[in-house]
Amino acid sequence: MPEALKTPTINSKLIYTVGGLFALLNAVLIAFEFYYAALLPVILVIALLAFFALDKLVLLVVFLTPLSVNLTDIGLGVGLALPTDPLLFGVMLMFILKLIAEQKFDKRISDHPVTLAIIINLVWLGITTATSEMPMVSLKFLVSRLWYVITFYFVTTQIFRNFKNIRLYLGAYITAFVGIIGYTIIHHGMYGFMEQPAHWVMSPFFNDHTSYGAVLAMFYPLLVGLVFSNQYSRSWKVVFIGLLALFTMALILSYTRAAWVSLIGAFGVFMIMKLRIRFTTVLTLAVVFVGALILSWETIVMKLEQNRQDSSAELTEHVQSITNISTDASNLERLNRWGSAWRMFKERPFVGWGPGTYMFQYAPFQLSSEKTIISTNAGDAGNAHSEYIGPLSESGVFGMLSFIIVVIAVLYYAIILYPKIKNAEHRLYLMSLLLGLITYLIHGMLNNFLDTDKASAPFWGFIAAIVAIEVYHTRTEEEKDSEELLETGGE
Repeated sequence: MPEALKTPTINSKLIYTVGGLFALLNAVLIAFEFYYAALLPVILVIALLAFFALDKLVLLVVFLTPLSVNLTDIGLGVGLALPTDPLLFGVMLMFILKLIAEQKFDKRISDHPVTLAIIINLVWLGITTATSEMPMVSLKFLVSRLWYVITFYFVTTQIFRNFKNIRLYLGAYITAFVGIIGYTIIHHGMYGFMEQPAHWVMSPFFNDHTSYGAVLAMFYPLLVGLVFSNQYSRSWKVVFIGLLALFTMALILSYTRAAWVSLIGAFGVFMIMKLRIRFTTVLTLAVVFVGALILSWETIVMKLEQNRQDSSAELTEHVQSITNISTDASNLERLNRWGSAWRMFKERPFVGWGPGTYMFQYAPFQLSSEKTIISTNAGDAGNAHSEYIGPLSESGVFGMLSFIIVVIAVLYYAIILYPKIKNAEHRLYLMSLLLGLITYLIHGMLNNFLDTDKASAPFWGFIAAIVAIEVYHTRTEEEKDSEELLETGGE
């Protein structure tokens, strides 16, 4: 074997010596009740991955995300997800240092309209952090949003140059999530699968059933697509069918009404795309629907107020409770939170109260007539319950609009890209990820989870995959040859 190809060998005596010294040192430290030295090998492995295999570190973070545990208050009223948040901070730091050192990033990604929309949203968050009522809270919110977006979008788009990594990314999350689903179902079974325990049996991994249901719904279209795809072997089909059955059971037992509604909405988008209904037709129908809704609003509200079906362990009754705005505490509390957010917006319409500050500032804006039995002034019972209304109160009108622009850009490019893709597997993933995003965007009308790692990993990861499929995986062989020729200077 040529000398250059030989694998370097390490003296076995050196390994035993270093290992023995570390074990001895660790034993002494444990005797003195200092236990953190045991983490040193883990830290060393993570550091090596960060420097030499950042893609593998990102996949490790994605795998750990469903398993992470949230510390609700580490000071200043902010939380921290362990072990993912420190790892995400490290990945963000490595990305920034590499960007400064190399002073380059793929222009096809950096100049993409979706990327520009994301940057605009981040810049506005930065501006409203500077004007925040609670600057330290907003700074923590901004930094956490940055490490989510940088890791799960900017770094991940580069990892997705290899299509196999899209499968690995999704597989890493699903694999760990299956363990959480199993834990949740077993835990729930101890309480007879009743409705009330369904709200918290996924703890400590998910805060409540709504975030758990939202993530289940995001991956559901992908599993449906894989089951009906002809791209995989029979053994893989069996695995996909088993996963789909598990996710279906988990969705039903989650009692998450918003997740169920979001899947119906995603199916509607799927039918529109499959039937190739023209955009102008869809837009016209949407305008007619909104107009009819406005004209009939008083009648609709009167009908909704007649519905007094509360949340229930009975599936049909639980579905009926979705439109109960008379007695259902969950629905009424959302109306209370939205009303408070609207009044906050009216007081500070342009810069808002600061990113992440809603829960600390909304209490004085509640009306006694809108409060419910679960209302609180303590700022410890969730956010504005909307990915759209929340930014309106925290970052003003441009905060909401900049997020909506990101959404529109992603949907527009995904929809126009789909008919252009020739590769069947790429088409399957693009459609599945688009529908997964649709479920979250619908769910986002009623809840907001993008300040958590659980939802951010699939949300920004799905967007990264859609952009990567367009940029790296839809070109013809002639286009690839032409690009390679330009890169080599025509040699």
